[in-house]
Amino acid sequence: MKKFSIIIIAASLMMAACANSERKTENQSENQNETKEMKTLVAYFSASGVTRGVATQLAEVAGADLYEIVPEQIYTDADLDWRDSLSRSSVEMKDKTSRPSIKKTELKIDDYDTIYVGFPIWWYTCPTIINTFMETYDFAGKTVIPFATSGSSPIEQACSDLKSAYPKANWKEGRLLNNATKEQLEEWVKSLQ
Repeated sequence: MKKFSIIIIAASLMMAACANSERKTENQSENQNETKEMKTLVAYFSASGVTRGVATQLAEVAGADLYEIVPEQIYTDADLDWRDSLSRSSVEMKDKTSRPSIKKTELKIDDYDTIYVGFPIWWYTCPTIINTFMETYDFAGKTVIPFATSGSSPIEQACSDLKSAYPKANWKEGRLLNNATKEQLEEWVKSLQ
């Protein structure tokens, strides 16, 4: 009888230990989900390659993933001729509802809590393809930081337009990054943290 009691007690202890171990594993999984480290993304549109260069350096400095916003129909030099009022870019920028199509690629925006959005300045603001990007994904509650390249225009109007159009994002002050050095990018990224 003693042996039988000892076996029952041992079996009960083993079952309790297994159940406790399962609870710990479930709790660890829940805690891992709660503390899942969010990532940083540098998303950019570049018609001529200038913004691409800055975006690539910025992603490296920020330890971020890099994502190119690619139009369905690539812009030609004729499309980008701002002196021609009938060029594609001129027509798009005159029409505030213009939303040029972008190539669909796998982008899990939910994996990111901080997103830098880069573009060239067109007609004192961001190209309308940036609106397409902003309306394709949910940026509510995410930190969004605009950056741009430009021949001579400032970034302020673009930042104001974006904040006004997409108020659910947590916008940080944007910056024009013409000819930015690695050190300048590092300083800027640190100042945003």
